[in-house]
Amino acid sequence: MLNDVLGPSLDVLFCGINPGLMSEATGHHFARPGNRFWPALHLSGFTPRRLAPAEQDLLPSYGLGITNIVPRPSAKASELTRQELADGGAALAAKVAGLGPKVLAVLGVSAYRTAFGRPKARIGPQEELVGGARVWVLPNPSGLNAHWTLATIADELGRLRASL
Repeated sequence: MLNDVLGPSLDVLFCGINPGLMSEATGHHFARPGNRFWPALHLSGFTPRRLAPAEQDLLPSYGLGITNIVPRPSAKASELTRQELADGGAALAAKVAGLGPKVLAVLGVSAYRTAFGRPKARIGPQEELVGGARVWVLPNPSGLNAHWTLATIADELGRLRASL
């Protein structure tokens, strides 16, 4: 199982859908070379330089953490069941309540809709709280999400950063 990257007093807890097979194999979140999470994180100003997946443990020093809705790895998020996502959403809400980040940033609008029963959710800030934290839904940074570019993903992360 891929370990969460956590620390005290998180500003943002980024939440992926579930680990990819490469992330599971390496022990690093967003490990596939085509994933745009790490470059977008830097381009948005969250980190002073582009971090490599192997440097994920530096994130708490920037007030950032990473977790997933579903812990089970898969080649594609589409392999997850609706029940896995709903169960993962409940577990995530409890985790967030215990950690107390300022913002839960979910990377994937479709997964967020299913996990939290919000079928009309859109990218951006949400009205509801999860585990007491504000919620911001971001585009999935996977290379499979081709209609979002690195620049547009970084722009959305920048909007989140500006809201802190």
